[in-house]
Amino acid sequence: MPVPDPVLYPAFNTLRISHIEYGVTDLSASKKFYSDILGLQVTGENDETIYLRAMEERGHHCVILKKSSEANIRVLGFKTFSEEDLDKAEKYFLGIGCKVKWVERPYQGRTLLTHDNQGIPIEFYHKMDRLETIHQKYSLYKGVKPLRIDHFNCFSSNVGESLSFYNNFGFRVTEYTEDDESGSVWAAWLHRKGGVHDIAFTNGTGPRMHHVAFWVPTPLNIIDLLDLMSTTGYVENIERGPGRHGISNAFFLYIFDPDGHRIEIYCSDYQTIDPDHEPIRWSLTDPQRQTLWGAPAPRSWFEEGSNFENISVKPAELSAQPIIAPDH
Repeated sequence: MPVPDPVLYPAFNTLRISHIEYGVTDLSASKKFYSDILGLQVTGENDETIYLRAMEERGHHCVILKKSSEANIRVLGFKTFSEEDLDKAEKYFLGIGCKVKWVERPYQGRTLLTHDNQGIPIEFYHKMDRLETIHQKYSLYKGVKPLRIDHFNCFSSNVGESLSFYNNFGFRVTEYTEDDESGSVWAAWLHRKGGVHDIAFTNGTGPRMHHVAFWVPTPLNIIDLLDLMSTTGYVENIERGPGRHGISNAFFLYIFDPDGHRIEIYCSDYQTIDPDHEPIRWSLTDPQRQTLWGAPAPRSWFEEGSNFENISVKPAELSAQPIIAPDH
């Protein structure tokens, strides 16, 4: 099995993913999409920045929209178990040769900014401003009724190296795709919170952002979103789905925001809390790995992604190719 053993007692304790900061070219268009179509709640805004959260979240934000001259991804955020874990994280990342910096972030406490092995900017914090509970304020629900941010998925030019980097500080592999010919990992799913993944890596030109996923209550929410998007001018923003993944067992839909940032709407995966949970292997040639049922993924799904701000990319080292839906 080409995946490493899990590190059950890491140098510091990461709880889960927390937030993403997008660079967007039209702040008002992005606000309309994320609040009126997706249904995230605006928790703060000014002329340059909008903060939003999902319905179950108590933290101030899970999405930050930052006005920008070009569309990009600014940072991926993670929450730690304790304040002490931030100091342990600083020591850990310095010890493996990563640059670290303490930064000021609105609505967050002490925040440690660093980067992963590809150069992706990642930040860790423990305290974020807490807001009132709104998950039973049903009059606020709209769009796809997102409950929480669920995971990140990034293109990596070497998935095995990305997997090892995150595994080494406690992310555990739940499922992976292996290229039968080379024995290399083509994609991998890793978690901290006890779902299928907090972060995943897909073989491709990278580092780039493939998608951010939001958890919704039922598949019917996804059908409602499709009806809404198709009648409010967003039908061309629908990329793939609905369908069910083999990997993760999730019911899914992929859409694009006004800047072309890909978003997955996601439900129905499974628990992975047990520390002896064994990773599930999928062959790259198995068509049900990406789509248990439904149409195969289009070419755009394998090739298009969002750039990280000021981070150069390089082509994938592994040339293996999965099944792609025929072009229309």
